[in-house]
Amino acid sequence: LCKMLITDYLSKDYSAFNTNDAVDMALATVQEFGFTHIFVKKNDTFLGGICKEFLEENPDKKIESLLIHLERFAILENNPILDSVKLFYTFNTNLVPVIDKNEKYLGYIAYDDVFGELSKYPLFSENGAILTVETSAKNYSMTEIAKIVESNNVRFYGSFINLVNEDVIQVTMKISAGNLSSVDETFERYGYNIIHKFYHDEKEDLIKDRYQHFQKYLEF
Repeated sequence: LCKMLITDYLSKDYSAFNTNDAVDMALATVQEFGFTHIFVKKNDTFLGGICKEFLEENPDKKIESLLIHLERFAILENNPILDSVKLFYTFNTNLVPVIDKNEKYLGYIAYDDVFGELSKYPLFSENGAILTVETSAKNYSMTEIAKIVESNNVRFYGSFINLVNEDVIQVTMKISAGNLSSVDETFERYGYNIIHKFYHDEKEDLIKDRYQHFQKYLEF
């Protein structure tokens, strides 16, 4: 069973630095751990993170002189783990600070721990086909998408939305390999556009094969 809460991944071996601490001390720590950021606090209140590159450029200064480069990101201790995914991506970081409701630094969660756990989900762990479909925003229904897949005796392992705007929504899904041409046809019958498909399409191969035979026939 995959763990879903931030507290399941919380590590406390990487302290936040005070604004009057020396940059060279912080730099030695971040290099030892192999992390992308240090975290800064003032009077036990979390302020944010500073990227390692700024420390490397200013080793002889105090951290307070680098607060102009402070990045304000953190996650609350009682949040679900999926909330951290966007933070890892947005701030190009391999750790996310964890705070409580009073903005006190509690520790961090690491990229490797979170994504190692997420890889156990069927969406990532099961073998199968990957399909991206597009539908109008007003007609979008995840329930309908799952029903279309399962109505063709195909398993629906999971999905995510990879594009959304006022007009359309694109959904990428992982489904079991089998009866995939029928899945395609059902989606098209319900008005969905097939944007991408990553699997071996036997029906498409058959059409290509027949076309090649027809081309050879015309050459005679």
